[in-house]
Amino acid sequence: MKTAGLALISLGMSLAAPAFASAESLTDALTAAYGGNPALQAARAKLRAQDEEVPQALSNWRPSVTLSGAVGDSVMRGNYVPNLGEHNMQQTYTAALSQPVYRGGQTEDQTAQAKADVQAGRAQLHNTEQTVLLNVVTAYEDVLQGQALVALNRNNEQVMTRDLEATDDRFKVGEVTRTDVAQSQSRLSGAHADLVRAEGDLKAATANYLALVGHLPGTLTDPAPLNTLPGSVAEARDLAMHDNPQVVAQGYAAEAARHAVDLATDKLKPRVSLDASETNMMGGPEAYILQPPSSNFVVANEKSRVSTATLTLTVPIYQQGVEYSDIRQQKNLAGEARTQLDEMRRDAVDSATRAWENLQAARARITSYSAQIKAAQVALEGVRKENEVGSRTVLDVLNAEQELLASQVNLVAARHDSVVAEFALKSAVGQLTARSLGLPVEIYDPIKHYDDVRGKWFGTSASPDDGDGGK
Repeated sequence: MKTAGLALISLGMSLAAPAFASAESLTDALTAAYGGNPALQAARAKLRAQDEEVPQALSNWRPSVTLSGAVGDSVMRGNYVPNLGEHNMQQTYTAALSQPVYRGGQTEDQTAQAKADVQAGRAQLHNTEQTVLLNVVTAYEDVLQGQALVALNRNNEQVMTRDLEATDDRFKVGEVTRTDVAQSQSRLSGAHADLVRAEGDLKAATANYLALVGHLPGTLTDPAPLNTLPGSVAEARDLAMHDNPQVVAQGYAAEAARHAVDLATDKLKPRVSLDASETNMMGGPEAYILQPPSSNFVVANEKSRVSTATLTLTVPIYQQGVEYSDIRQQKNLAGEARTQLDEMRRDAVDSATRAWENLQAARARITSYSAQIKAAQVALEGVRKENEVGSRTVLDVLNAEQELLASQVNLVAARHDSVVAEFALKSAVGQLTARSLGLPVEIYDPIKHYDDVRGKWFGTSASPDDGDGGK
């Protein structure tokens, strides 16, 4: 009897899950989500798009080359020489090259800003990965908790049914009153309502699990405790302040904002460009007789080539004041980014502290509720025996059963909260990743795509992961 309550909790999941369901560990669920969660895949695609900012910035070092052609035709008829006309057809082909020589430092600062944006994007991907994995852990534990609560409440309904039957039998022989029967009926109705609610909560948790992981849960098992957590709240706070991905992302965002100030200032500096072109022109006037016997005869058929090279220096003097306004604006945005970095650090420290305290509280609750269950089982057994000899009422038995159920439900919740708090703490310090958890997956490497596109001069093919199959 003393171990029945704890056994119900530990086996609640298997009692509630379908018999044909295959076993599924938390590692299995995390692995499935890492490979197929839409939010994570979208974040990776967003970062790949952000990678393109760097080659776009570097392109300002390169020349622009254009080819153009034109064909013209004109006809002129004169009045001074009767029946004589002129036909003029010309063809023009031009090749032009424009090479930026110096853009006032804009290329360098734009490239630096783009690189900072990419680093911020990688940190945001890290944050999305952590969010998805933590959501999966929570969903996994929600299903486990739901299965255990369904099992507990189903068992409680069965116990209340037997109690009502026993009380009704005793009422028929005059051992108890109708009040005792009504109390048993009330508790049975409440037990049924609790079971319906638990089943509804389990269905909702299962739907959330499906949305995050991509399939319905199998036979879930309690995960082992993490052994790589910070050793103290002080260590957790320090790690969170430096390694939390939101802090890292905002740090790079502040760096990008500083480069934006420099980029705005560069617009006040001189610019130098080199332009070269070569134009080939062919054709010329051709005279002809308008009346028969007509005979064309060429007056001129010219060919010419014009080559030019121009080095242009542009010095901005005053452009309506818009550049100065832009500089002031970017400075204020940089100040905002620095303030947001301070805010992110505080939020990260707060998250780490709360996760640490929640974990300690959940572990303490597990110890207390486990002891409470053992005591409640002993008390229930004693109350039932005392009820049999008439020293305890039916209500005393019902209350003892309710107290045992409440302690069992509380233990289930404490175990749920303990696991979630462990992973929340790992997330707060920036360590909730597929790599740090040792998931059996191919780790997504954002640097590979960046290296592929950074120096590209030509081509529209994206990587196979970009959504177009590399076309």
